[in-house]
Amino acid sequence: MSTPYALHPDKLYRKCDPAEFSFTTTEELDGPLEITGQQRALDAISFSVGMQHDGFNLFALGPNGAGKQTAIMHYLEDMAPLAGVPDDWCYVYNFEKPRHPEALRLPAGMACSLSAEMERLVEALFTVIPAAFSSEDYQAQEKVIRETFQEQQTAAIEELEKRAAENNIALIRTPAGFAFAPIKNGEVLKPDEFMLLKEAEREKIEKEIAALKNAMQSIMAQIPKWQREAQDKIKELNRLIAGFAVKPLFAEPGKSYSTIVQVTAYLERVENDIIEHFDRFLEKDSSTQELLPGLSVMKGNFFNRYKVNVLVDNSRSTGAPVIIEEKPACQNLIGDIEHLSQMGTLVTDFTLIKAGALHRANGGYLLIDARRLLLEPLAWEALKKALRTRQIRIESLAQLYSLVSTVSLDPEPIPLDVKVILLGERTLYYLLSSYDPDFSELFKVAADFEDDLHNTAESRLAYARIIAAIAKKDALCHFEKTAVARIVEHGSRISGDAVKLTAHMQSIADLVHEADYYTRRNNRRHVTAEDVQMAIDARTVRASRIRERIREATLRNTILIDTASEKTGQINGLAVYSPGGQSFGHPGRITARVSLGKGEVIDIEREVEMGGPIHSKGVLILSGFLAARFAIQQPLSLSASLVFEQSYSGVEGDSASSAELYALLSALSDTPIRQWFAVTGSVNQHGEVQAIGGVNEKIEGFFDLCAARGLDGKHGVLIPAANIDNLMLRAEVVDAVRAGVFAIWPVSHIDEGIEILTGLPAGEPDPEGIYPAETINGRVSTRVQEMALKLKKFNAESKGKAE
Repeated sequence: MSTPYALHPDKLYRKCDPAEFSFTTTEELDGPLEITGQQRALDAISFSVGMQHDGFNLFALGPNGAGKQTAIMHYLEDMAPLAGVPDDWCYVYNFEKPRHPEALRLPAGMACSLSAEMERLVEALFTVIPAAFSSEDYQAQEKVIRETFQEQQTAAIEELEKRAAENNIALIRTPAGFAFAPIKNGEVLKPDEFMLLKEAEREKIEKEIAALKNAMQSIMAQIPKWQREAQDKIKELNRLIAGFAVKPLFAEPGKSYSTIVQVTAYLERVENDIIEHFDRFLEKDSSTQELLPGLSVMKGNFFNRYKVNVLVDNSRSTGAPVIIEEKPACQNLIGDIEHLSQMGTLVTDFTLIKAGALHRANGGYLLIDARRLLLEPLAWEALKKALRTRQIRIESLAQLYSLVSTVSLDPEPIPLDVKVILLGERTLYYLLSSYDPDFSELFKVAADFEDDLHNTAESRLAYARIIAAIAKKDALCHFEKTAVARIVEHGSRISGDAVKLTAHMQSIADLVHEADYYTRRNNRRHVTAEDVQMAIDARTVRASRIRERIREATLRNTILIDTASEKTGQINGLAVYSPGGQSFGHPGRITARVSLGKGEVIDIEREVEMGGPIHSKGVLILSGFLAARFAIQQPLSLSASLVFEQSYSGVEGDSASSAELYALLSALSDTPIRQWFAVTGSVNQHGEVQAIGGVNEKIEGFFDLCAARGLDGKHGVLIPAANIDNLMLRAEVVDAVRAGVFAIWPVSHIDEGIEILTGLPAGEPDPEGIYPAETINGRVSTRVQEMALKLKKFNAESKGKAE
């Protein structure tokens, strides 16, 4: 066993020497921002972006604020401009199936041109078509057709009238139609005169009139046919005239898009539809009506069919699009079909189809925060469906789930070619991998970002460049190299490791902004190390209310913590509290009591369900250690209880297990522990002290209490030797150690710690396994033997009495 020693002050804090920086202020750092220490993640990003096969989308996992989005955007800013500009997309009216708008794909920049062409064309038709149909040529041709019909009708009636006159019968035109009547001497016979005629003559006249009526009926039956023929001729004339008026207007767009078969076919359909509905352009008041600000539709919405709804316009793009969707709701991802309320009814058409983030990112990259995506109803399933089918199908959610009773649209799906990048915490990634079978098929690449970086000259310079970039971007004061060095040191403190730097760039960025505030308040030009320290101290003070209340209660002995005397079975353990993300340490009293029993170590916290499973595991490990060391020759005939005194909430973690073992050994050996020490560290069944987290906060928590009561040179903290490299203590703690009024003791085995705590040697066993009497282990061994004998004697006496 090695001899315990207190750490030298130089081991308690790793300073960053400002002299290693070649600049005076960060204003001199104008090079490109480089991502350092994340090579594994950068390789994954490069692989995912370069892999063109299905399913190789990317999930960037790591803590929030680790710079995942910054690193990805930094990479894509270099790669995206090298890719080709994706095509434009628009929706147009489907003349055959109006409820299924047609998707048109055009080269970048041509969708808006087509839309403008169509608007100009329709506007011109309101002038050209009325002019064509008001021309003298059209009027003359229409007149000829109508006159021909009229003449045909008149000729037939005149022929019938002539035939009637030859038989002394007159054709009379009345308001009710045509009638026949006999005449004599040029005069129409009256009914009584007709009755005076001879019967044979009357019968002859009646027979002739009946024949004339049949002939008239035949003529009347022919008139609708002649009328239809005339109408057909007029319609043919109208189509001919409309065609002559419309075709020249389509000549120029036809040439512009002649190489795009889909657009050429669409223009032909538009031309035919306009010719078919030319009369719509002859109606009065065909101007646009504004229903909502910025949204105008033609009269009766009829002329909307000739509009082009530009969904994606890449006219200003210089490469593949990179889209960040901040609110990944379902309709924001795959698009939406909006509705207008007219006369109490919801109506829509293809012009109200709105693009989603997938449309805008098509042919490029889409970045989404995974947590926000999963919080949006139906969004995750919609994204998976789009990626799986490789197409974007816009569906009205209200119609899909019968939330409204109205006719909606079913637009033609758009082919999808996009690389989706999700950003989220590791927990989300592991949960999705475990519980969603689609996830592993669609997101096959994981970019796992490091929580911290190696504290090397390269990473320290990277910190300086990041600080410079933040200062330039947000117009902050630039940092002196001493201030940069102080931020580097704080980066080590955040990481909880002197040989590491935190990769949580958001924390660094926040500190940069806070230091700038104090620089400006002090009317300085550049940020100094003093300004950085002021920002760090102010942040600590803002979050110190709970810590101060606990310390105040301890100083008033409301919370009992002894830092001066020696007590048996009592020790100061150390715990970390993290309210609101700000961590601080504080000591807590741990006590142990022993009695005759069956070798059980009772964890009172566990018994009352206030201890977590890890803490309970640590207590059970103590039983294994005691049994292996002291119960080889005889049973462990004791019962021990452990408790965190004045603990009114849950206890979790095994970092107090070494302190609990020290308390047990003290109680078993009846040897007092020096209360001016505090202890942290977990222990295994072999008695080896293992590393724990939050070592800096724990040391400082005990130091603050001792300093408030007055340091006398005896106070100190026992920590695992494995935690030496994690030490980045506050300056006042380091100064106290340097002044000899406080000490940090690293221990690697429980025997080392018990010697420091009690002042007695732990004791080594001889070849027969017997420990020296005046050692801790010797006293414990003797006590265990005595308890075993007492229990044996008690059991024998009890058995005798029973018999």
